Amino acid sequence: MKSFKKIAGGAFCGMAMLLAAGCTNLDEVLYDRITSGNFLQTRQDVIRDFLRAFEHSYWSIQGGATFMLQENSTDELMTPNRQGDWFDGGQYQRVHYHTWTPNDNYTSDAWNALYQGVNLATNSLEDLEAIQNPDKFEMTRAELDGMIAELRVLRAWLNLRLFDFYRNIVLVKKVKGQSQGGPQSPPQETFAYIEQELKEALPKLPTRESLAGQSSGRWTQAGAASLLVRLYLNAKVYTGTDRFADCATVCQDILAGKYGKYALETRWDAPFDYTNPNGNETIFGFPGSFALTHWQYDSGMYFWMLPYQATFYFGFTDFGTANPKYALQPGRDIDGKEYTFSLGKPYLKFAKYPDDLRFKNYKNLGDSKREGMFLSGYLLYTNAKGQPDTVRGNKGPYPLYFRDQVGMFLNAKPGTVIADKESNMNHADHNSGIFPVKYPYYPSTDANKITSAYAEIRLAEIYYSLAECKYRAGDKAAAATLLNTVRARNYPVGSPSLYKADGSQLNDQEMIDEWGREFLVEGRRRTDLIRWGVFNSGTWWDKQPDADDHTAIFCIGQNVLNVSTQLKQNPGY
Repeated sequence: MKSFKKIAGGAFCGMAMLLAAGCTNLDEVLYDRITSGNFLQTRQDVIRDFLRAFEHSYWSIQGGATFMLQENSTDELMTPNRQGDWFDGGQYQRVHYHTWTPNDNYTSDAWNALYQGVNLATNSLEDLEAIQNPDKFEMTRAELDGMIAELRVLRAWLNLRLFDFYRNIVLVKKVKGQSQGGPQSPPQETFAYIEQELKEALPKLPTRESLAGQSSGRWTQAGAASLLVRLYLNAKVYTGTDRFADCATVCQDILAGKYGKYALETRWDAPFDYTNPNGNETIFGFPGSFALTHWQYDSGMYFWMLPYQATFYFGFTDFGTANPKYALQPGRDIDGKEYTFSLGKPYLKFAKYPDDLRFKNYKNLGDSKREGMFLSGYLLYTNAKGQPDTVRGNKGPYPLYFRDQVGMFLNAKPGTVIADKESNMNHADHNSGIFPVKYPYYPSTDANKITSAYAEIRLAEIYYSLAECKYRAGDKAAAATLLNTVRARNYPVGSPSLYKADGSQLNDQEMIDEWGREFLVEGRRRTDLIRWGVFNSGTWWDKQPDADDHTAIFCIGQNVLNVSTQLKQNPGY
């Protein structure tokens, strides 16, 4: 607030010059310059500066259309035209069909959202790196170095996502005194820079143990190592050279506890539950709460992955009713016959192993507990008058019956064969599609409603990444063992759904499907499909293979190009 008053005071003085012969000593105070020398005065100032980029970065998991682009461009989620709802000029259809253009705002929005985080992190880094005497702020040199290391890792996480989206990006290393960004770096240079940042920061980071149970929202050694796993796992896509061996080594070090002790949760839903901030599986998460921030529950992400009035079914009415922007793509045609393509059909991929505990319909059980992960069929609830009721939409009074199909079912009862056989992105009603519920929506009376942290990195990802490395190296048995270590919690004890010990059930398609099951709607599906070589060549619901693979990276939005003559558009656009 003090800096705002100084700036406002300077403007007032300038205006007064038009009215009187005052304010003549203009060189005495530089009102437009705020540096770490006059902005950072106390320990709390340093902490606030350190945390600023984290706040924006949490928002960026869904802000700037980042989640939508990672999911709607794949075989997992859809945003169809529901009787006029969500057509929005066909923009979501262009994402689905991979026909986006630089004039689609989301191609600029994602770039701007992530670069805002990069700039904030870099600005704070420059502030903290300029501190010569940490004692002045009641800090040790090690504590300050740890903050600097965390900001480097946060920036590396943002850069990695930019790299994944756009490939040819600008490496921002300084913002103070800069009026524009620099030229784009070739992918090999960007890869090496992110790798170096993570490796140099890692030994200066805290471990989970050293934070004594306060690791939620903090980048630890395991968090930085996990970003190296992501970088190496996708290295062949990024640079043309595979680094699966390096990926496996880092995975093994994490699982061995080299960077801190972690463990898988015993329940499938625990990594997403209100207990996850202090859970054993979350390697990095953004802490959320009902009263403060909870971006994964925002309309840009999971809250609009619900049908209208689903909140009545949950008994959670604090956010009003939902709006079905996202749903799972269908596995069956209008007549209920399973589609023949291999990709997509996410709900049926769970049905392949019918004793999967996640495959049940979502239901709140009371006492901050739930079961199941999907909303399907009729959603019955007791209304405010104590009467039995069921979820309805906004296009008619009839109850909604959610199907693993897309079409104009309207008030047709379950099992009714309808005459209209059209099923595509431009022809859907509010009965179309199954809705996943990854994070719980406990009733409004529940003390733990909307208090889950957003689990950006889970230990399960390390198991799956190592399993993929083993599979690619020809060791299917080791891959099956690693996958089963995680999968065991999804099935009853002794379930036949676990993979055979020799890994004979594993093939490329099963690996792709299993990534989809474990990490359903966690904002990584596009990256996984590209790594497996099927993002452009694959077929799924209402989606034929692309003519070429240039859409494996997004175009840079025209709004971005308009403000920088140094930027060059990505190939193919």
